[in-house]
Amino acid sequence: MSHHHFHEHGPDNQEKRGYSLKARFIFTIIFNVIITVTEYIGGFLSGSLALLSDATHNLSDVVSLIFGYVGEKVSEKKADLEYSFGLRRFEVVTAVVNAVALWGIGIFIIYEAFLRWRNPVEINLSIMLPIAATGLIGNTLSIFVLGRHQKSMNARAAFLHLLYDAITSAAVIAAGLAIYFTGALWLDLFISIAISVMMIVSSSSILSEALRIFLQMAPRSIDADRVQRCIQETAGADGVHGLHIWSVNSSEIFLSCHVCMDPGRRQYDNNEIIGRLNSMLRQKFGISHTAIQVEKGNACASGINGCCEMVQSGRGSKAAAS
Repeated sequence: MSHHHFHEHGPDNQEKRGYSLKARFIFTIIFNVIITVTEYIGGFLSGSLALLSDATHNLSDVVSLIFGYVGEKVSEKKADLEYSFGLRRFEVVTAVVNAVALWGIGIFIIYEAFLRWRNPVEINLSIMLPIAATGLIGNTLSIFVLGRHQKSMNARAAFLHLLYDAITSAAVIAAGLAIYFTGALWLDLFISIAISVMMIVSSSSILSEALRIFLQMAPRSIDADRVQRCIQETAGADGVHGLHIWSVNSSEIFLSCHVCMDPGRRQYDNNEIIGRLNSMLRQKFGISHTAIQVEKGNACASGINGCCEMVQSGRGSKAAAS
C-alpha cells in the first residue's frame, strides 16, 4: 500500500512579480482614494445620487485594491505545520467582507433613490459632469496601470472592479448629458439603481463561490464523476473510493483518494501508477495538489479504517467529492 502526496511548485510568482506589482497597487489605491473623495464631495454638492453611487462603487474598488495588495503580502507566508495551506484562504475571507459590504451599500442606494423619486432634488450639472469625467479618466488610467499583470489573481480581480467602475462612470456622464438636454431628473435615479443592482448581482456570485469553498464542495469547473472514471481508467484499478475534491481559494484545487488494485495482480509499481495519475489530473483537470493512496484490494473494507464507509455506501462519486 502506498500513500503519496504530490505538489507541483512553479517559479516563485511573488518574487517574479516583485516590487513592481506592489508599487502599482499602491499607486492605484492612492489614485482611487482621491477619485472617491472627489466624487463624494461632488455628489453632495451637485445633488446627484448617480455620482454618489459611482463614488460608492469606486470605494469598493479601493477596498478591492487594498485586499489585493494585502493578498500579495500575505501570500508570501509559506506553509508550515501550523498553517499547512499557508494563508491562501485569506482571499476568500476578504472577498466575503467586500461582497457583503456591496450588498449593504447597494440596498441603501436603492432605498435613497425611491425617497428621491418622491421628493426630487435639483442637480447641478456644472459640478456633476466634470467630476464624473474625472472619475472615468481616473479609472481608465488605473486599468492601464494594472492591466499588464493578468497572471496575478488579485490584480485580475482589481482590474475587473476598475473596468466595471469605468463603465458606470460613463453611464453617469451619459445620464448627466441626457438631463441637460431633457431635464429628466429621473435618469439620475435610474442610473443609481442600475449601478446598485450591478453591485448586488456581482457580489452575489462572489458569495456563492466563497460558500462553495468554505463548504469544501468540488469546484463548479470540475465534474467529479468524470474525475473518478479517469482515475480508475488511468490506473487500471478495480475501484476508486475516498475521493475528495476541494479548493482553498479560487485558483488551487486539491484531491485525495484511494485507488484499489486487483489483489490477484502480483506486480504493479505504485510510484508509476501515482505518476501517471498526477500527470493525467494536471493535464485534464488542472489539479496539481494530490494525496493518492494505492491499495491492494480494498483495505478500507475490513472496517479497521472507517473513514471511507460513507463513500462506499453506493451514493456515488458526487457524494465522495463533496
